[in-house]
Formats: sequence, structure tokens, C-alpha cells
Amino acid sequence: MNELIKMTARQVVALLQKKEVSPLELVELSAERILEVDSIINAIPIQCFDRARSHARAIMDNPPDPVPHGYLYGLPLAIKDLDEVEGVRTTYGSPIFADNVSTSSGYMVETLENNGSIVMGKSNTPEFGSGGTTFNEVFGVTVNPWDISKTCGGSSGGAAAALASGQVWLAQGTDFAGSVRTPASFCSIVGLRPSPGRIATGPEALPFSTFSVRGPMARTVGDTALMLDAMCGMHPADPRSLPRPAQPFVDAVDAPKNPCKIGFSPNLGVAPVDPEVVRIVSGAAAKFQDIGCEVVEGCPDFGDAIDVFQTLRSVNYASRMGPLLEKYRDQLKPEVIWNIEKSFKLTSGDIAKADKARGDLFHSTIAFFKDHDFLLTPTVVAPPFSSELRYLPEVNGTRFDSYIGWLTLTFVLTLTGCPTISVPCGFTSAGLPVGMQIVGRPRDEAGVLSAAALFEQACPLEFTTPINPQQR
Repeated sequence: MNELIKMTARQVVALLQKKEVSPLELVELSAERILEVDSIINAIPIQCFDRARSHARAIMDNPPDPVPHGYLYGLPLAIKDLDEVEGVRTTYGSPIFADNVSTSSGYMVETLENNGSIVMGKSNTPEFGSGGTTFNEVFGVTVNPWDISKTCGGSSGGAAAALASGQVWLAQGTDFAGSVRTPASFCSIVGLRPSPGRIATGPEALPFSTFSVRGPMARTVGDTALMLDAMCGMHPADPRSLPRPAQPFVDAVDAPKNPCKIGFSPNLGVAPVDPEVVRIVSGAAAKFQDIGCEVVEGCPDFGDAIDVFQTLRSVNYASRMGPLLEKYRDQLKPEVIWNIEKSFKLTSGDIAKADKARGDLFHSTIAFFKDHDFLLTPTVVAPPFSSELRYLPEVNGTRFDSYIGWLTLTFVLTLTGCPTISVPCGFTSAGLPVGMQIVGRPRDEAGVLSAAALFEQACPLEFTTPINPQQR
């Protein structure tokens, strides 16, 4: 494996800035690595190497003056196959759009490319991002580089697998029910679900929705902050978008501040969790005590959050995808159909009750953060499982009532709107990755990244990425 591939994104950007390596050299190196390993893991099935080469030459021939905030100087990365990239296929993982080629790029991609990133290709996703494992009828299954018999998670599984195997230095994901955080945990990388509006996105059918967000994924906390700096900022066509903060997010990583009091919950009071996962994450949470923080057990009241999320999610799906069901029912996977049709059984009273309950949960969360700086909890209820399963049916003898039931620990946090990061925190006895979520106050991505950086320093892992795909 080339030494440049093993470097962090921040290290490589520093070399680019000093012109010790060129964007075109990195494009060729990334392309070589993708061709070397992607036949095994299927992480980046849509490749746009010629476009990347042209973009690299343009960056080299016309360097910006002045250099914009968060500039990446020609660093290659991957975009999830739910987001438009001009001139590149966007299938959404669906046979309905298998031959679709985008005529323009989305706002987030425009921001990243304006800030000196180079798109190498599109990372694999389940159909329309629906599910915590990555497979579809267009490109097939994406597997986990740590063990190619296991799932990489989803729905940003292609992004996570590409990072873990060294195909790119940064990747972008989307997160509704945990689609950044779950694959981050399963592939031992870092994934941040930022506050709604932190990263401008669109055009979207539901521009005011706070459920699905875009987020940075990387191998280290510092690289995650680097990518967030390159992604964030307002866009006039995104009504949720937030202003770019005056202080770069990488500053929070470089000068982290010790929190005083942190809450920890092994299950958020609502989910069965594998005992080995509980043991690993409990040990990881204790690392904050070692650096002088008070860690106490507790969390906001998530009592009815599962039903609330399922209700509001189904309404969201029906609003966005109802027309597809009417026209292409025979081409949609059953999980997507279930999401849409669940809304047909709801009354206006059901929706109003769920909306009110979400508000109650938010107020409970704000009250919790008056006395706690952060909340820690496992990212996923179990370690990576067989890639042949569409979803995890049970844990500890408790069966889940839907295909996203095993994603409880991520999706109930989505309801709060709080920034949440998944960081690698250990490995099972079988050598499979486990992640821990760090949840912060609303819009405090800097604080979350700071806490994650402290943890990363306190918990160096025996195994590191990138790795060559393997089977255990």
C-alpha cells in the first residue's frame, strides 16, 4: 500500500498546499487503489476518473486567489450515489434510475468542488438510502473490508468501506436513521451527523425537513473536521442552511477542551444491546474519567421515541416518494414500499401526536444538556453481521418489528436534531469494529469534534485504517 494512501487527509492536504504532491498524482493513486480493491468490496461502483483528471488539471492550472476557507487543494474524495454530480450517473441505488446521468451538481457537491475537492466516483447505497446495510439491484452488495463476509452497514456503506480500504481520503454520506453513523461504527472510521442546516443541500423535495442531513466521513476526527470546514456554509436556495462559523472546526480538534460532566447510557433506555458491545463502549466511556471528566449514567427520556420516529419517517417517505410508488411499484424494494404505505394508515391525530412528542423529547434533551456537556452511547446494538442478511432480525432474543428496528440507537437521536459523531472505540473478540456515539448540544459541532478528539487521543486502537480487505 502506497505511503500516501496511509496518510491522513490533513497530512496530504499539507503536502498539496506545499506542492510536494500534485492533485493529478493523487487522482492516479486513488484510481489505482480503487481498481485494486473495489472488485472485492464494491464500494465505488460508479467511477469518473477522466472527470477527476480534468478537474485536477484545472485546479493545478488555475489556483484560487485568494484561497477560500476550508480549501482542500485537490484532494480526491467520494460522493454517495444519492447526490447529483454533473455528468456522472446518479442511480440512487434503484433500477428505476439505473441509466440516469446528472445534468448538474447538488449544492453540497458544488461547495465541495469549489473548495478544491475532486470527485473520484459515487459510493454504493441501498435503494434510496433505505436501510442499514448496503445492497441494491443495480450494483449488488458492498462488504466490510475488516471481514468481507460481513456487512459494512448503511446506508453510507460504500463511503465507509472506501475509506477503510484506502480508496479515498474523505467521503460524504447522508444520515436519516443513522446512515453515516452505522457504517462508521462497522468499518472503524469516523462519521458525523451534523445539525440540520450545517451543510447546505438540495435541490430537495422537502427543503424544510430536519431529518436527512449530509455529513463528513473520514478515518480520523481531524480529517472529519477538515471535511466539515470544506462542506459547511449558507446557500440561498436551502432555507435551513446555517452561516459558516468564524472559527474553523479544525481549531476545535487542535485545541480540544476538557468537558466537565458527561452522561452515558448503554441503551438509551429503549434498545436491546449485545453484551460485548456494552462492555466495549462502557470501557471506552470510562476513558473520559481518565482525562478528568465526571461520567454518570443517564440520558434524556426516549420513552416513546421509536414510535414517534417511525410515524414521522413514514410521512416523510410518502411525501417524497409517493409518486414513485404509484408509477414504479414493481421496481421498488419491499422496505421502501413499507415505509410509504405505513403513512396510509395514519390519521392526522397520529401525526400531530408524534410531532408534539418530538417537541417534548427536544425539551428533555435541552434539560439534560443543562447539567451534562455530552452524551455517550453505543452506535449500533450489535457488531457487524453477515452481508447475506438484509437487516438484523433480533438481538439478545428480542425481535425487531421492522427492518430498521435494529437502528434504534441512531434514529432516536436524529429526533433531537443534535450533532452526533460515531468514533471507533474497540473491537470484539472476533476482531470486528465497534463504535461509540458522542452527542452534543444543538449546533455545537465544534464541541462534539473537540470531545471526539480528546477521546481519540486517549483511546489509540490496536488496529488502524486503511486496511487491505480480508476475511476472518
